[in-house]
Formats: sequence, structure tokens, C-alpha cells
Amino acid sequence: MGAGIAAHLANAGMSVLLLDVPPAELTAEEAARGLKLTDPPVRNRLAAGSLARLEAAQPPALYDSSFIGRIKAGNLEDDLHRLGEAEWIVEAVVERLDVKREVLARIESVRRPGTIVTTNTSGLSVAAMAEGRGEPFRSHFAATHFFNPPRHMKLVELVPSPDTDPVVLARLTDICERQLGKGVVLAKDTPNFIANRIGTYGMLVTIEAMRRFGLTVDEVDALTGPAMGRPKTATFRMLDLVGLDTLLHVVDNVRERSEDEAERQAFARPPELEALVARGWLGEKSKQGFFRKIKRADGGSDIETLDLGAMTYAPKRSVNSPVIEAAKAAKGAAAKVKALLYTDANDKYAQFAWSTLKDVLLYSARQLGTIADTVEDIDRSLMWGFNWELGPFELWDAIGLERSVQRMKAEGDAVPEWVDAWLAAGNRSFYKTEGIRRMYVYRGEYKAACEQPDIISLSALKSAGKVVLGNTGASLIDIGGEVACLAFHSPNNAIGGDILAAIRQSANEVSRNWRGLVVANEGRHFCVGANLMMLLMEAQNGDFDEIDDIIRQFQDSMMELKRVDRPVVAAPHRMTLGGGVEACLPADAIVFAAETYYGLVETGVGLIPAGGGCKEAAGLAAARSGDGDVMPHLIALFETIAMAKTSTSGFDVKRIGLMRPQDRAVIRGETRIAEAKRVVLELGRAGYTPPPPGAQIRVAGREGRAVLQLAVEAMRLGGHISAHDVRIGRKLAHVLAGGDAPAGAEVSEQYMLDLEREAFLSLCGEPLTQARMRNMLATGKPLRN
Repeated sequence: MGAGIAAHLANAGMSVLLLDVPPAELTAEEAARGLKLTDPPVRNRLAAGSLARLEAAQPPALYDSSFIGRIKAGNLEDDLHRLGEAEWIVEAVVERLDVKREVLARIESVRRPGTIVTTNTSGLSVAAMAEGRGEPFRSHFAATHFFNPPRHMKLVELVPSPDTDPVVLARLTDICERQLGKGVVLAKDTPNFIANRIGTYGMLVTIEAMRRFGLTVDEVDALTGPAMGRPKTATFRMLDLVGLDTLLHVVDNVRERSEDEAERQAFARPPELEALVARGWLGEKSKQGFFRKIKRADGGSDIETLDLGAMTYAPKRSVNSPVIEAAKAAKGAAAKVKALLYTDANDKYAQFAWSTLKDVLLYSARQLGTIADTVEDIDRSLMWGFNWELGPFELWDAIGLERSVQRMKAEGDAVPEWVDAWLAAGNRSFYKTEGIRRMYVYRGEYKAACEQPDIISLSALKSAGKVVLGNTGASLIDIGGEVACLAFHSPNNAIGGDILAAIRQSANEVSRNWRGLVVANEGRHFCVGANLMMLLMEAQNGDFDEIDDIIRQFQDSMMELKRVDRPVVAAPHRMTLGGGVEACLPADAIVFAAETYYGLVETGVGLIPAGGGCKEAAGLAAARSGDGDVMPHLIALFETIAMAKTSTSGFDVKRIGLMRPQDRAVIRGETRIAEAKRVVLELGRAGYTPPPPGAQIRVAGREGRAVLQLAVEAMRLGGHISAHDVRIGRKLAHVLAGGDAPAGAEVSEQYMLDLEREAFLSLCGEPLTQARMRNMLATGKPLRN
């Protein structure tokens, strides 16, 4: 965990010193090399080993592999004095109070005045850790509870001690939010803080309800995942990932530190977990827990689920019922939960869902003021730390606050007094919106959420009536400063005719009435590409004229976006694939969220980019070569597209060759739209000139095509690719090199677009390509055929 935090600090551009204890004995390899315990490579071995594991970590801990150079390894004895150079010291040793106190005492001995010290703990008392330390230390000490893995989990719980200086707390909040891109919540110094306290309670009541309703592990996970607005890992898959022994440790921490008998009973150890831990079935770390993976003779694998009654495993089974199907069909987390609860309130599954959800809502309400001061902090903790789509109080609003409280009371449940008083005062929800301001309940009144000028909320602007134009696939939204934002909102933000029409309309509108355009959205992903289902249907029907028309529309729309006589800046996030990349490349600049997974991946479904992706790649190669040889740059981009390479972050786009000099990445993803707007205005103030019409691209020509196709043939001879891969690769080489044009010829953008379209249409007619498309739609995975 300490190494993961170090990696993320390096992601933010910080210089990091990673210290661990010196080892007590040599490894066999060290002894064979003649090393001694006093040698630096031995004394720094543990920290150096952590760095080596960081480089190989999956998912990657670093935004860019070169960032590992920002971390230096050392040890707590030889390098302790170097902590005196640090501005921020993070302690992340084992979760034992005595060990942490000892390490903090050593830190205090070398810490310089003003340096902030934080502990990464998941639930130990911050005040207890600070006991015995001097006032200057205590005033600069707090907990920064990062969730694992630190790069990928948004939440940081910031927990002050009674002596923490408010200025230090504000500084830590600013560092974690602005520099590290984290979502910060202020937690109180109570056992397991906010997210683990409520999340663990939720798991315990789920296990109890499973026992009471007689459900299986598979049934519970079918009900407590996306149907309840939670991740696919649901309950038991999540427990296997976390580790059953780890959960028991969290449970014990709350129970042992609580003075409330009801709380102690609520956090009693479930006998089911104790039985599994006693057998060593700890979850993923021991290769079996509630689930296990069995290898088949053909090299594949099957998932088996534990039958808790017999303590044996059986093949995992799918679970279906009318209420589950209704939840699946509903759009959005709020609608899904309502469908699960209310489609048939007498259904056993609906009753189970109500029972577990009710307990979590009431528990969260009882903890307000104890673990956190605001409903917003509690909601954000569960959303950012457990990946719930809605926090407990947002969820309570979604199912109907008044209706659900009436049902709770009818069932004999005690509702916290503050909730009763809130309803009695005529309020019907914990949250409301006034204009673009979000309000939440706070001490009997609505309080406005803190406004952050570097965050633009498109959903709030839409609710406030700022939509300029739109259709079912996209909207053009006024984001202020005479800048508009084109936001996709089709299913998965896949590009179809509606989005293409909105692009053309927006280009025209912005050209006439606005200072510039941002292309961004707030979907789960920016854009997963073109509408593959639509293309497959047309290809299977043999309607290639229709496909030709679709591709022409796509290409023409992207060219209109490129030719807008105002600055255009794209701001992608998360999955930005295929057509999503092609929707960004026409922009004058791109502002990537740090968590952007970007790539022209069409070869994975047996196609090539045909919405301008190949044209733009050829243009990038030509621009990078200047007057020199275009081939080195073209070969690199050919490999990127042919192998469907995808970046592992916004920073990593540079590695795959698709980042341009004017593009950048921002570590705090929520600011990407405001940053893109700032770039639009900056380009305008600098005297923006649109790309000249009739631009020419210098191509590698026939000779370059031969080089690329020779590389394809070498891959075939080496047994690395199939005959159909060869077919795709040869067509891609033909397009990227400029077809039959001579080497060094300058060709028009339309010429390159025509090459793209012809190759795309040809591949659409291939049965093997259609099989790849079907497999991707059915499984979400590429087919190698």
C-alpha cells in the first residue's frame, strides 16, 4: 500500500523517497553474489523490491512507466535523516498501534518544522497514534486513508486528530484534490471511519439476510450488484477480492472499540466467514473463498460457487426472476433500485433487497454526526470508496424518502429523530437543486454544496435549461463565457446517426454564435466507438450502400468538426476507443483525463479506422518527419493501429503515438471540461486561425506500403497472426501509406478518406470480420480467427 501511494505521488509529479526496514538476513541470491547485510543493495532491498513490483503492477500503478524515476528507494535506518528534507511524510506501516507509534516517534526526531505527517490507516485511532508526540507534531498530523489501489480508487478519507491545525487540514485537502485528483471527505476519528464502517455493516446485514431468506451466494450477488446500483462484484465477489480475513479484522476493530452494545452485536463475526477462514479459504489470495476458478482440459476455466450449507462447490449459475429482469431493463441506478423493490413487493428477492437496503439506510442515518458531519460526505465515501452509483442518502431519495419511511415504521423500525423532524418540516428529500446549485440537508436546513470554479457540471447546466440544441444522442450545452460543449449521451456513447447529426448542427451553430467548442461528456465512458450493432446488421444483410453512406456521414461530420472556424477542444475520459478517438482527433487540442484509455482498436473487430483515424495518423507521421523520412513515424503508428494498442492513462497516450504537442493530460478528471474551456478561450485570445482548407498530407507511397506489408508477412511467418489478420494488416498498410501514390507524394485529406472507406467496406463483407463483430457484441472480447 505504501508503494502504491508513492506511485500516485509520483504520478502527480512529486519526488518521492520510499523507505522500508532493512532486512535481517540475506537471500540465497545475495549470499551467492557475496553481498553482506551492510551493503546498500541489501539494506534497501525491500523498498527496491516494492519499486520493481510497481513497474509490473496490473492494473498499472503509474500513469507513465517513466514516472518510476521519480521514486528513490532507501531504508528507515540509513535514510531516516532524509525525512528532514520532506514537505509531507506518509506513514503506511502495518496496522498495529504500537508499531505505528514507534515509527511516528522516529519521524518526529528528524521532522523539520512545518512538515505535514499523515498516517495511512483504515481505522485505527488517529488521536491514539499521536499520543506522546509534541504539540508541533500533533498540530501537523492527521490520517489520509487512501483506498486500494491508490491510483484507481478516488476516495481519500481525511481524518484529523483533536490537535490538527485547520490550516494543515485545508492544505491536505488541497493537495489531495488538486494535485492527486482525489475525492476528499472529512471523517471523524471513529473505528473504520466512514466507507469501511458502512460498507462492512452492509456486508454483515447482507449475510444475515441471506441466512434468513435462504438464498444462495449466486442469488445474493445477482441482487446486490448493478440491480442495486453497485459494482458487478456485488457482495461475495467483493469479499473474495478484499479477503475474508481482512473483513474479519475490520469487523473486530469496530466491535472491540465500540462502547455501544447494539453496535457490538451488529459487528459480531458471521459464523460463515469464521468457518471459511478456519479452512484457509480466504478468497482470491488463497485461490478460493465464496468462488473458485477451475481449469478445464482445453485451457479455459470455469467459475464455481460455494454452497455454504454443504461447504462444497458447484458450477456458478445465472439467476433470473421478474424483479431482476425489471431492474436490468431500467435505465440508471435510481430506476433500477426502484424496479427491484417495487415491481413486486411480495417477491422473495424484492423483500430480501428491501431488508438489506433498509438496514443500511437506517444505519447510515444513525451514524450522521458520529462518523461524519454531512450526508454528502457519507454518500461520497460509499460512491468513491466502494464504487456505489448512489450513496445511501441519494439512494433513499431515489426510492422515495417519505414512502420508504412509512414502510419502515409500519414494519416496526425506529427511524432516527432527525429524519422524522426533516419530514415533519415538509421536506421530501435529502437533496435538491436550485438552478445549478446542489443543496443537501444539514442540521435541519438545506445547505449549498461547495462550488468549485474549476469543475463544470453538464448535468446541472442541462437541468438549469442551458441546452442550446440536441437530440436523443447528443446535446450542445452553454457552459459560459460564450463557449458551448457538445456532450454525447447515447447508450455507451456509441456514435450513430443522431450523434453525427448533432456534430454537424453544433459545428454550424458554434461557427455563427460562439467563441469556441468543447467536446466532452459525463458518461461512464467518453465514447466506445461507432454503433457496431448497426454496422453488423447492415453487413449481414449485404446492404453495403447503406454502410457506405454511414461512413461518408461519419467522415463528413469529423471534417466539419475540424473545419469549424472557432477553437475546438476535446476532453475525453475513461474508455475512448475507435470512433471516440476519431471524434477527438479533429480538435485543435485534447485535454485527457488522467484515467483515459485511448486507442484506435478497430482491427480487434476485423476492421480499420474509417472515420478519419487513418488519415489523421498519416498526417501525424508526416508532421513528425518534417522534411525527413516519414517511415519511422509511420511504422510506429501502423503498429499502434494494427495491434489495437490502447493507452493505460491519459499520459500514456504519448507512448502509443497518438498524443500531439498541443495535447495534455490533467490528473483531476473532474476539471477536464473547465480546462478544455480555458484552452478554447486561450486559443481565441491568441488569434485563432483554423486549419487551412485543402491541406495536403505527404505519404510514404507504394514503397512505404511494401515495407509495412513485409512486416505483416513476417508476423504471419512467425505464427503470430492469422490469415485474416494478414488481410486486415495489408489493407491498413495500403491506406496509411497513401495507396498507389508514389513515395513523398502529397495527397488530399479526401483522398485518404476515400482509401479508408474503400478498405472498411471491403472488410465488412468478410465473414471472418462479421464473426469478430458478433463475438465482440456478445462477449465484449476480441476474437482471433
